[in-house]
Amino acid sequence: MGIVISDQILGTFVPIVVYWLYSGLYILLGSFENYRLHSKKDELEKNLVSKSTVVRGVFLQQIIQAIVAILLFKVTETDGEVATGPKSWLTIAVQFIVAMLVLDTWQYFIHRYMHQNKFLYKHVHSQHHRLVVPYAFGALYNHPLEGLLLDTIGGALSFLVSGMSPRVAIFFFSFATIKTVDDHCGLWLPGNLFHVFFRNNSAYHDVHHQLYGSKYNFSQPFFVTWDRIFGTYMPYSLEKRAGGGFEARVKED
Repeated sequence: MGIVISDQILGTFVPIVVYWLYSGLYILLGSFENYRLHSKKDELEKNLVSKSTVVRGVFLQQIIQAIVAILLFKVTETDGEVATGPKSWLTIAVQFIVAMLVLDTWQYFIHRYMHQNKFLYKHVHSQHHRLVVPYAFGALYNHPLEGLLLDTIGGALSFLVSGMSPRVAIFFFSFATIKTVDDHCGLWLPGNLFHVFFRNNSAYHDVHHQLYGSKYNFSQPFFVTWDRIFGTYMPYSLEKRAGGGFEARVKED
């Protein structure tokens, strides 16, 4: 008799596994200097936190996320999907889109407020900006309070508002995790589909991590809609960097 793992458990822990597997892929690719948005030298000199501290911080956030996810799945547990059968692909697509819009909306306004409120920026959000040169496994390196407000509650809201099942949540949150890691990877790789289909990508978010862009490009992780609407969109051009690689340079819109 095989071991049966519930959708709730998979929905809690699969995105965490995906986070480290996808980050590991970018660790292997990080030596490709010709595709980096910053040199390895800049990463070592400009970042204000060690990688071991980043790993510990991410683990802490993922523990908090897992606890909240288990509680959320428990509270919303239902046999509805078994009784009514699997949902249609159209329904799942709509749930994905709704969840993406909810997550984007929540994260834009919370993220922007954390920059506008000097106390929250100094004591909470500045922790994430210790990574001036982002890299993949630092995507979820946040203050625990920020991780709870921005990511965990945002994820819970997208799950609840979209009405998705735990099984659909496995795929949605794995996708959102991959997208978030990709946005922080610090690379501009040819053929990357996220760069093809999303204006919000690794170069777009890299601008936000620089001093000149810290009051712009708040949108994450999918679209740039709210930045466009509220005038916080900072356009950029991707230029070849001396010594190899690329650089996101500000340009007039």
